[in-house]
Amino acid sequence: MSSLPRPAITDHDRMLSPAPKNAPLDAALFRRKLSTWYRAHARVLPWRNVTDPYRTWLSEVMLQQTRVAAVIEHYQHFLRRFPTILALALAPEAEVLASWSGLGYYRRARMLHKAAKFVTEELGGALPSTSVELRTLPGIGEYTSAAIASIAFGESIAVVDGNVERVLLRLTGRPEKRDASGRAFVQQQASALVPNRRISKRANAAGDHNQAMMELGATICLPKAPLCLNCPVYSMCRTRGEHLTPPRKVQLSRPAAYLLSLRKRGTNTEVLLQLRTEDASLMPGMYELPPLPQDSVQGREPMLRLRHAITNTNYYVQVYAPSGPQDRGLRRSVPAAKNDLHWIQTNRLATRPLTGLTRKVLQRLGVMTVHLPKLPATKTPSHPA
Repeated sequence: MSSLPRPAITDHDRMLSPAPKNAPLDAALFRRKLSTWYRAHARVLPWRNVTDPYRTWLSEVMLQQTRVAAVIEHYQHFLRRFPTILALALAPEAEVLASWSGLGYYRRARMLHKAAKFVTEELGGALPSTSVELRTLPGIGEYTSAAIASIAFGESIAVVDGNVERVLLRLTGRPEKRDASGRAFVQQQASALVPNRRISKRANAAGDHNQAMMELGATICLPKAPLCLNCPVYSMCRTRGEHLTPPRKVQLSRPAAYLLSLRKRGTNTEVLLQLRTEDASLMPGMYELPPLPQDSVQGREPMLRLRHAITNTNYYVQVYAPSGPQDRGLRRSVPAAKNDLHWIQTNRLATRPLTGLTRKVLQRLGVMTVHLPKLPATKTPSHPA
C-alpha cells in the first residue's frame, strides 16, 4: 500500500484558525504553496510532461467521468493503435469504438474521431492552439478547450472541473449552488488564480497551475473525508472539511437479463452478440450480449449476477446460459431480429466495439482476457519528514 503524501503544512499552520470569511485571498501566496506541493507530490501519469497536443487532447477527453486507473490502460492502448491525429482520422469508426470499449460514454470517442477528421481535412493536421479556436471542433466544449489550451499551449485560462470547483468552494467557504450564479462565482475565483502565460523548458505556469488544482482535488480535497492535514493551502482555507452540497439525485434501480451463448467452430470458440442499430438512442453501433425478457428467465438460475451503473441508474444484471444442447428456450426468447445477431470469435472480441457491460461480463466469465491497468506512481520527497 502506498503511503499518503507527506504533509505540506507546518505545525504553526495547523494551529491557525480558518481564514476570515471576508478576507481577500492572497493569489500569489496560494499559487506558491500549491506549486511547491505539486512539484513534490504530483502523480506520475503518462499524459503529463508530454509535448504532443494530441496526447493532451486524448487524455482530457478520456478523463471525463472516468477513473484515472481505467484511463491509463486505455490511453496507452489507444495511442499504440492511433499514435497521431492522422492515424485516428483515417481509421474506421468501428475500430475507434473497439479501442474505446470499456471506457463508456461512447459519444466521446465518436466526437474525437470526427474532430480528428476535421483537423486533418480542414486544418492541415494541426490542432488549434487557443481555447476559442478549439471550441470550434466537434465534441470540444468549454472545459476541454481550456484544458488543452492551457496544458498543451500555455494559455492563461482557468480549467474548472468537479475537483477544482470543490477546492474553490471550500477555500472560499461557499456552499455548492447548482445554478448560473454558482457557476459564475467558481469561474471567477478560478480565473483570478491562474498565473500569466510563462513557458520554459521545465515549466508551463498556467498549465502546471491548472493541473495542480485538479490534482489537489483528486488526491487531497476529496468529496468525503478530505485529507485536510496534508493540504498545502490548509492555512488559507475557510472550510477545513466537507462543504455544504445540495442532495444528490436518488439512484434508480432496474433489473436486466442477458443471454450468454457459446459454440465451437473447429478450434475456435464463438459467442452470440447483438449489434445495436445505428439509430439506437443509446450506444448505437455497439455489440452487446442479447437482452432477455424478464419472463423468459423465471425459474432459471443465473450463471452470473453483477451491478452495473450508468449515470444515475443501477442495473442489477443476471446472465443466463442454456443448460445443455437441447435447451433452446433462451435462444428463442431473444426478441432481437435475426439480422442483428452475430457469432463473433472470442479471440477477436478485443477488435469489436463492445458495450462496457458486455466487456465486464465476458471478462468476469473468462471469455475475454483481462488486462490489469498499471496504477500511477506517487513522487515522494528524498528527505525525511
